[in-house]
Amino acid sequence: MSQGSPEPITGTESLFPLVTEPDPKIPKDALRTSLKASTIDGVFATVFSNIVGGVLLSNFLVELHASPVEIGLSASIPMLANLVQPLGAYWGDRTRSRHMYCFWIYTPARLIWLLLVIGIAIASWGQLDSHLLVQWTLLIVCVTYALGALGSAAWLSWLAALVPRRLRGRYFGIRNSAASLTCLISVPIAGVIVSTYPRGTIEGYGFVLLLGIIMGLVSLGYQCLMVDVNPQTQKRLAGVTVQDVTAQEGTIAPDQPSGIKSVFASPILQDGNFLRFLVYFGVWMFAVNLSAPFFNLYMLDNLSIDVAWVTAYNSLTAGANLVMLLFWGKLADRFGNRALLLLVGILVAVTPLFWLATGANAISIWLWLPLLHILGGGTWAAIDLCNNNIQLGIAPVKHQAAYFAVAAAIAGVSGALGTTAGGYLAQFADYGGIPGLFALSSVVRLIALLPLVSVHEEGGQSIGQVIKALLPSKTEPIDLQLSEEP
Repeated sequence: MSQGSPEPITGTESLFPLVTEPDPKIPKDALRTSLKASTIDGVFATVFSNIVGGVLLSNFLVELHASPVEIGLSASIPMLANLVQPLGAYWGDRTRSRHMYCFWIYTPARLIWLLLVIGIAIASWGQLDSHLLVQWTLLIVCVTYALGALGSAAWLSWLAALVPRRLRGRYFGIRNSAASLTCLISVPIAGVIVSTYPRGTIEGYGFVLLLGIIMGLVSLGYQCLMVDVNPQTQKRLAGVTVQDVTAQEGTIAPDQPSGIKSVFASPILQDGNFLRFLVYFGVWMFAVNLSAPFFNLYMLDNLSIDVAWVTAYNSLTAGANLVMLLFWGKLADRFGNRALLLLVGILVAVTPLFWLATGANAISIWLWLPLLHILGGGTWAAIDLCNNNIQLGIAPVKHQAAYFAVAAAIAGVSGALGTTAGGYLAQFADYGGIPGLFALSSVVRLIALLPLVSVHEEGGQSIGQVIKALLPSKTEPIDLQLSEEP
């Protein structure tokens, strides 16, 4: 789910309960203003996140002659940082303001990139070795995403408390569409600036990075327009027991786990449905990240395609994502998320195999690679949206933040292991190199979908019903119109 802070992914509530609907005392106009502000926050945050990650960061590391392992680390660190999400969920729920907690987490997480701007300036004067600059970059990535992970559960708790449950698919579809449109416009522009910068691509990235930091700070400013949420008020509105209230205030009931241990308390371990989802989510993230960080590296290094072309391809992904998000959001609201994850997941699983037919030829550059990026954008719009929404549906209200934090931690570790393994395997040309990695990723992705078959989603419908919605018959038209917003 795209968010005002570096996402999640994704993915990603709290030791204390989360209300399922916004507080009725909040005026509707204030809620609408909050959701509009959150959407604009997401737009500016998208500019920042696409500059400090993705193809632009990958190209920067390639220009510094970073190894595949180091490039893999740059992608695995953000996922591994999710291990601290349970700690962030605990700390966030001890505060009395979601806004202030997120502000003090994400402001330094974005300002720290100024150190890389300074490092690039020093390197341009010949005072800093390129390999040292790679290590500097990896350290900044580590710190910024660790901070971001500490705020992720609190941010999602904040937004989930403001968005009515029945409109989540529609709202997040609109919000993610706005982010995709921003990506569609900003990434190619940034790529052209980097590739045509008079003093070279490395300094060009430094210039673009400075602009991105400014955009990131602007996004935090829009969060000031959102209605703040007090976690303690959330707890009271959700009707927690006296024991829970006592535990929050410092007198822990004998049968209640205390502190960070309560994030991993028995309700999660005893929830078989959620554990099956975790198995799916963990294996899926491992499988996806075996190959995901290396598509851009494959084009930039193996195929020697210019960064301007690669950023243009990435903008096609964003465009397809933009077009399909609202469609998938409507389907998710009507038919549930599990069936969509299974149906679209099969197509996403086999997509890396299509990359094996690409090469440094005109057909690939003008036709095959653009089509692959359009396919990826359209299908991943469903995967990202539904993976986040299904967590909102299967996690019990009282322990949502703990559930989300644990899911993010599992996904983070699995994704980091996948990226690290992919980085090592990509170096061995005798075993297929990066193309071999793509084939292996497809196989493991298909295996990952098996546990999802047995996951129960309340209100979710079958794959057959989804297929009928995607391919409606002439005699049974499907109406996907949403009810009016209250």
